[in-house]
Amino acid sequence: MRFTKAIVIGTLSLATSLFSADGEKIFDSKCVICHIKTKPTDRASLVAPPIMGVMRHVKMVYPNREDAINFIVDYVQNPTREKAVCMPQKIARFGLMPSQKGNINLEELEQVAKWLFDNFPPNNFRGYYRHDGYYRHDGYYRHDGYYRHDGYYRHDGYFHHNGGYFHHNR
Repeated sequence: MRFTKAIVIGTLSLATSLFSADGEKIFDSKCVICHIKTKPTDRASLVAPPIMGVMRHVKMVYPNREDAINFIVDYVQNPTREKAVCMPQKIARFGLMPSQKGNINLEELEQVAKWLFDNFPPNNFRGYYRHDGYYRHDGYYRHDGYYRHDGYYRHDGYFHHNGGYFHHNR
C-alpha cells in the first residue's frame, strides 16, 4: 500500500513538473519575444511589459489560480482595453496586445497560463519602477507619482483596496 501510494504521488509530481516545463518551453518559443522574463536592462528596447509586472497585475485582480488562468486564456485570444488589468499608461506606451489566435492553440495557452501563475512574479518581486522611470525599493507606486503609506495604489479608479483585496471595478 505504501509503495503504491509513493508511486502515485511520484507520478503526479513528475506529471506536474513536466506540465510546467512544457508551459515554460511554449512561453520561450511564443511569448518571450515580447514579454521578457527578467528585469530589463534597457527599457527603451522593450516592446511589451515584462511578464513579472504583467503577472503582478493579473494576480492583484485575479488572486484565485483558476480565475487568473481563465483571464489569461481569454485575454490573450481576445484582448480589449476593458479587460486589461495593466495601468492605462502601459497601453499608451506599448499599445494593446494583439490577439494571439492562430499563434498559440488553446492547450498550449492553458499550459502557459498555469506556468505563469505558478512562477510569476517571484516571491521577492515588488515592481521595477514608477511610470516616470524612478525606481522605488518596495515597488509600490501610483500613476501620479504619489505614494500611499499602505502600499496600495489607485490609478484612474481601476483598482481600490478593500479589506486587503483589490477589486477591478470597470
